[in-house]
Amino acid sequence: MPKMKTHRATAKRVKRTGSGLWKRSNAGKSHLLATKNSKRRRRLRESVIMSAADRGRMARLMPYS
Repeated sequence: MPKMKTHRATAKRVKRTGSGLWKRSNAGKSHLLATKNSKRRRRLRESVIMSAADRGRMARLMPYS
């Protein structure tokens, strides 16, 4: 059976943490920043842990990570 392919767009956007969870960036940080207050922009800089509902999808998209 051939190897499964990694979804390359997903591989560029998410990373696996040391404990096996998925880390992603927040959406909404690319434009229209003048209307967002500084506290909101500061929080958008941080990465977040992906929800449990998305873990099954990540297992299919990134089979070898």
